[in-house]
Amino acid sequence: MASRRASDALIASGSVRVNGERPPASGMVIDPDHDRVTVDGKPIKPPASHRYLMLNKPLGVITTAKDESSRTTVLDVVGQEGGSGHRIFPVGRLDADSTGLLLLTDDGELAYRLTHPRYKVAKEYEVVTAGIPTTRDIQALRGGVKLGDGMTAPAEVEVIRATTGDRDSGRAELRIVIHEGRHRQVRRMMEAVGRKVIALRRTAFGPLRLGRLKTGGWRVLSSGEVAAVRRAAGLEVE
Repeated sequence: MASRRASDALIASGSVRVNGERPPASGMVIDPDHDRVTVDGKPIKPPASHRYLMLNKPLGVITTAKDESSRTTVLDVVGQEGGSGHRIFPVGRLDADSTGLLLLTDDGELAYRLTHPRYKVAKEYEVVTAGIPTTRDIQALRGGVKLGDGMTAPAEVEVIRATTGDRDSGRAELRIVIHEGRHRQVRRMMEAVGRKVIALRRTAFGPLRLGRLKTGGWRVLSSGEVAAVRRAAGLEVE
């Protein structure tokens, strides 16, 4: 009925009961077929099946379920048809000024694993920079750069093409693959080597690829794609 973070807040608030008792702070394992879970007195049942969507997020759309400023969110883009009766939410974040592949689901365990650095699920981006990164810049990105919240893990970095010009006057398009999910990580990595990002698009998330999905378009994942992304997150295939 809620994302992992929102569920944690509900549990901490005392709204959640298991067989009429408040669960311990250390957490507990339940059997959904026998234990009765309620939120504010209302029984909660796990969905019979989960829903998985791929969205090509447009520029300017907010990656959240609801925005207090009434800005367009990713759930507005997929609409009621996208949710199809499921309480879906975005997996991770794409900034408003970024575009590309975003997964939406109601599968909380999968979402947690896909976004936790422990599971090292790859995220691939196409990045356009102001100025052309030098060989030294590329080597630094590949080895890890220091950000305000610590060193980044090594990244895959490849220059796809570059316009005529130099480190300051040209433009370059890069392919970058990371296995973390820090706030605005790719943009901050480029800033760390003195390059400003002009455009950023996520093209792959684990085994999922954006392909020819049009901007603002979405589709339901195939059973094969669901199985592949679950394997990538270290989960058994249902």
